[in-house]
Amino acid sequence: MSLHVESEDGVLLVVVDRPKANAIDAATSREMGRTFERFEADPSLRVAILTGTGPKFFSAGWDLGAANDGESFEADFGAGGFGGFPELPGRTKPVIAAVNGMAVGGGFEIVMAADFVVAADHATFFLPECGLGLLPDAGTVRLPRLLPPVVANEVLMAGRRLSADEMLRFGAVNAVVPAGALLEEARSLAARIRASAPLSIAAVLDLQRGTSHLPIADAMAVLRANGAYRAAISSADAAEGPAAFAEKRPPRWQGR
Repeated sequence: MSLHVESEDGVLLVVVDRPKANAIDAATSREMGRTFERFEADPSLRVAILTGTGPKFFSAGWDLGAANDGESFEADFGAGGFGGFPELPGRTKPVIAAVNGMAVGGGFEIVMAADFVVAADHATFFLPECGLGLLPDAGTVRLPRLLPPVVANEVLMAGRRLSADEMLRFGAVNAVVPAGALLEEARSLAARIRASAPLSIAAVLDLQRGTSHLPIADAMAVLRANGAYRAAISSADAAEGPAAFAEKRPPRWQGR
């Protein structure tokens, strides 16, 4: 089995299990895509955590063994793109990457696409594709938005490896913890996300997708006309939040 999937308290845990390096071929990516589609459709689930088995690899990215056997660089990796969720259309729920080891190539690109990242203190992040005659396609687009341009270029084109502490210093991960505390940290973060209203989170994700490329004034105009934004501010949950605050109790979110 390539994936282990379990859920508890509104949190979906997805574990890639493909020894020795948790590399992902097209079939595994499609399986991940189906898993994240079910996550998106299930109203009882609010947050997903993605990690890998073992202490060495989060994921080595695209399975070069499959590539050597003829799998195309542009194979069908599923509706959500490589890794199951990065290109899933209209995603309304956040994904936490819990990086348990090396995030290499496409594994690093999956991390870049996550909404939150927690890393074990021994984790490393790098993109070897240019040295293999390939191209870090998603990394070329995403990494310069996460790191200073000259650092991103060094990773993309000169093989620089980043430690977990460097990623934290650059603001590209939320937390670095000892390996044994990784899932505990990810679950703690998921619990804090679950304390927020689901429609508000869906609106934030939608607005980020729709405005990140725009000047502030244009982005604000898009925001005010955005359907997810209007749904959130006019929802029953928008009334429940202030009521719960006034009554000094936790809010009871309904997602409507």
